[in-house]
Amino acid sequence: MPSLKELRNRIRSVQSTQKITQAQKLVAASRLKKAQDAAEAARPYADRMGRMLSSLAKSMAGLPSAPKLLAGTGKEQTCLLVVATSDRGLCGGFNSTILREARRQIRDLLAQGKTVKLITIGRKGRDSLRRDYARLIISSHIEVGRRSLAFADARAIADEVVGRFGNGEFDVASVIFNRFKSAISQIVTTRQLIPAAAPESTAADETGGALYEFEPGEEEILATLLPTNLAIQIFTGLLENVASEQGSRMTAMDAATRNAGDIIKDLTQLRNRTRQAYITKELIEIISGAEAL
Repeated sequence: MPSLKELRNRIRSVQSTQKITQAQKLVAASRLKKAQDAAEAARPYADRMGRMLSSLAKSMAGLPSAPKLLAGTGKEQTCLLVVATSDRGLCGGFNSTILREARRQIRDLLAQGKTVKLITIGRKGRDSLRRDYARLIISSHIEVGRRSLAFADARAIADEVVGRFGNGEFDVASVIFNRFKSAISQIVTTRQLIPAAAPESTAADETGGALYEFEPGEEEILATLLPTNLAIQIFTGLLENVASEQGSRMTAMDAATRNAGDIIKDLTQLRNRTRQAYITKELIEIISGAEAL
């Protein structure tokens, strides 16, 4: 049985941890609202642009003038996965769900005999995937948007992806991230970047057979629009990640704070019982000594 001093030290240690987790919960809660608003505000524009370019890719399929960023190389032998995680932990299962999906896709692609290349965003993703797939990682980005996520951060990553595609390093590119649903729920999402994914036809928005006229010219417009769309898709994915990370961290720290409270309660009860046992033992020794006299 631990001594009273050991129990008091353990209680103070858990109380200190509880203060840290409570502070982390409050900080995450204060950041969550801003991150959630930014993610939700970016969705309509990114989704609409993605559907428009997907429809454009369908209408231009097979045309010799179709840009490769839009139509792809015609092959799917080499796949690039952009895995977006966080730089810091203490956010529950946020990183593990993304990495689990990334590993599943890597295994499936390798089993099909395809070549896989990885670009990691975030220290957690880089360190985890480097243990098993270090040979596949061609680039890593850490501390992206450390103070505040900006479009320039996504633009830099998109420029690298476009440059590597122009050099013929891969045929298909996708980004894996967590789409924010609520503070306790995030959805692991894979979004195809290159080539444009096939459009999903809906009753409210049927654009599969749309015809487009370009002014001043097709090549000039698409040369600017396609890399910008790639940056936008990465940017919205990172915004979703930020909101998901804060929501997951708030939930995890709330659970940790409550668990610390339960541990403190149990340790306090054990301390009281131990102290009572010591008192009873001393009383018995005093009484026994008095009777001996």
